[in-house]
This record gives sequence, structure tokens and C-alpha cells, in this order.
Amino acid sequence: MSTHAALSETPVQTLKAAAWMIGAVFAFSSMAVAGRAVSFELDTFEIMMFRSFVGIAIVLAVGSAAGTLGQISTRSFHIHVIRNISHFTGQNLWFFAITVAPLAQVFALEFTMPIWAMFLAIFVLGEALTRVRLAVAAIGITGIMVITQPWSGSLGAGVAPAALSAIGFAGSAVFTRLLTRTESITCILFWLTAMQALLGIICAGYDGDIALPSAESWPWIALIGAAGLLAHFCLTTALSLAPAAVVVPVDFSRMPLIAVVGMLFYGEPLEAAVLVGAALIFGANYMNILAETRGRKRNT
Repeated sequence: MSTHAALSETPVQTLKAAAWMIGAVFAFSSMAVAGRAVSFELDTFEIMMFRSFVGIAIVLAVGSAAGTLGQISTRSFHIHVIRNISHFTGQNLWFFAITVAPLAQVFALEFTMPIWAMFLAIFVLGEALTRVRLAVAAIGITGIMVITQPWSGSLGAGVAPAALSAIGFAGSAVFTRLLTRTESITCILFWLTAMQALLGIICAGYDGDIALPSAESWPWIALIGAAGLLAHFCLTTALSLAPAAVVVPVDFSRMPLIAVVGMLFYGEPLEAAVLVGAALIFGANYMNILAETRGRKRNT
């Protein structure tokens, strides 16, 4: 085992990774609360547009301070376009879902993202479809069925958008992984915010009517923009310090946290089906991570 690998598995590094993931958990959760707060004034396209303006300012400020703005290039522009259309679609569906569906349900369905990414990686990254991955997909889909209960004949308005948002996020994740082979984080984040802003302007302004946030909404918009970037930075940092098998269980604490937020602030009941389905989805993700980790150890 290399020195770097050994260090990445020490208790100190694991605690640091957990601390970063706790930051990501609170950032993702605060973004959901802020999204609801402005949804009564702005539509999802407008939220994405103004959020991206905040993101551009942050990326340029941090990139300027770090001296990394020179890393921005158009070398993989076509991949940036595909990645950001996928992310824009998923994020808009997610913002819509959190306004019309219980937060716990939305977050539980969002956790199917790694399962969809596993399938997309076959075509985009050339990864193999193993028996373990097929089993993971089957368990994950069972979890989705338990949460959505399509047999009941009364699917909520936010169920389909929440489930589809996970597919959009999966596409974003797979193409981001492809971009990391040749591009820097500053380059990826710059095109992320810039393209999201352009798509937001087009979609929000197609009818010639873009609502401006009120003075009361601007702090929420700023929180959405900052929390989104912070969440992804915390997640990336955590994964650089510890294996995904350590990081993912901490990330899943978003589910009970947001369920409590939903009960306390929005009076949303926590249904047993959501907990059972979420547990199945978590189990499928964790089983896949363990299998991948063991496979890599055997290869090395």
C-alpha cells in the first residue's frame, strides 16, 4: 500500500472527511429551504438564473484570488454543454419538486442518482455492467417503487420531477467525471455557472417576463448560490480524504435531517414508506460502493 493510500485511511483523515460531509449535508439542506422560500416569488428558471449569477461572481472571485482563471479553456466545450444541459434540467426539476412534494420524499428519490450514473457510465465512460451492479439497480428500483407507490393510482405532483431530477444529476456526474480527465475544477465550475446563467436567461425570458427578486428574496438567492457551490466543494474534498464507502453514509444523513426540517417548518408527515424505500436505496448504493472498493483492492 502506498503512503498516500495509507494516510487516506487514518482515523484523522476519516474524521476530516466526515466533517467536510457534514458541511455538505447542511449546505444541500439549506439550499432546499432557501429554494422553497423564494418559490412563491420566482419560478424555477428564474431561481436558476439568479443563482448562477451569484455562482459566477464567487467562481471569478475565488479563481482570481487563487490565480487559476488562466485554466479556463474551450478545449472540451462540447462536453461542458452536454454536462450543463443535464445539470440544468435536473436542478430545475429538483427545485420544482421541493415546492410541491414532501422534502423527505424528494431527497430519498434524489439518492437514486448513483444508480442511474452507473448505467450512463457504461455508454459514456465505457465501464462494465456487472452482476453486482444489476443487483444494485434492482434493489434501487424497488426502493423507488416503495416510495412512489405507483399501484396506489395517486402519484403526487412532485414524484416524477424528483425521480427525473436524479437522472439529470446522474448525467451531470458522469460527464463531470469525463471532464476531470482533462480540465481543472476552476474551468468546470466557470462553465457550470456561466452556462447555467445563459440557460436560465433563455428559459426564464422566453415569454418576455422575468421577475426580479424583492429585497427580502435576495439573501435567499445568495444562500442558494453559495450553498450549491459549497456543497459540491465539501463533497469533493471529503472524497479526496476518504473512500466513498466512508463518505456516502454521512451524506445519507441528509434524509433524516430534511425530514425533521419538513416536519418542524412545513408540517410534513414522515411516512413509513419513504423511510423503507430510502433504506433500500441507501443499501443498494452502499453495496455497490463496497463491491467497487473490494474490486480495486484486488486489482492493486
